[in-house]
Amino acid sequence: MALASHPAYQLIEVTVRRSRIDGFGVFAAEPVPTGAKIGALTGEAISVTEARRRAQGRQRIMLVELSSSRAVDATRSSDPMRFTNHSCRPNARIAVEDDAIEFFALQEIAVGEEITVAYGATHHEGRLACRCSQPGCLGWL
Repeated sequence: MALASHPAYQLIEVTVRRSRIDGFGVFAAEPVPTGAKIGALTGEAISVTEARRRAQGRQRIMLVELSSSRAVDATRSSDPMRFTNHSCRPNARIAVEDDAIEFFALQEIAVGEEITVAYGATHHEGRLACRCSQPGCLGWL
């Protein structure tokens, strides 16, 4: 799938390809300095109730809750950042602020390195095994 993508809200060039963590991942196609905004995630605006209904029984979900009542489903989004995998030792962070879902580098990220974030609370509720293989991995999402 190795596609390069650079929509206006994607500030750092990335590629999407197979990941050793899970399925597809997003990889830096250019050096990313510490603190840099990498890009954003968009998708279908839905209610949290609908997001939780959609999450039932699915292992691969691409949902982000914006508030106690609003969420974004990025399942059908063309944004490359929707392929960002979880890691217990991430090199980026996801920030949800003012209805924007944005990704920022926590450290320098080299060309070819997979961009990862710590998901935090998920709809998996501790029932999905973590596959990050990092030292100190928590084991579950």
